[in-house]
Amino acid sequence: MNTTSEKSVAMYGIVRASKIIGETVVNSQSENIGKIHDLVIDAKKNRIAYAVLSSGGFLGIGNKLFAIPWAVFEFSLTENNLILNVDKEKLNNAPGFEESDEWPDFSDTLWGEIIYKYYDYTPPWRHDNDHGNMSNESAGSAGRFGT
Repeated sequence: MNTTSEKSVAMYGIVRASKIIGETVVNSQSENIGKIHDLVIDAKKNRIAYAVLSSGGFLGIGNKLFAIPWAVFEFSLTENNLILNVDKEKLNNAPGFEESDEWPDFSDTLWGEIIYKYYDYTPPWRHDNDHGNMSNESAGSAGRFGT
């Protein structure tokens, strides 16, 4: 699942963020595992870094949030949802955070390495010439935009 299928790209093309936020996420067994809560953009590199998945809870209460590398998701070819090939057990054990907590510093590549490794993906900054933080010159300088 390391690449999005050509058929999926052709079917969806360019998608507005507002169509993705709130979209249902299912796993490969078609089990509902949550909804896209937010998208985290690496403005310096012009790419989506993470999708924040909201999972668990009832009517939005008790949800846990997970920053998941955007590359891990695929668009469904038959339904309006995203597919995350992660079983519920792995997701339940994934590093996560609460909406009310301080969100992670998404520009911190040390934190990002942990997240990408958990989902068996290579961080995109490993392929960049700039091996510093994703979009900031120093960790923690992002303020609320970086979190």
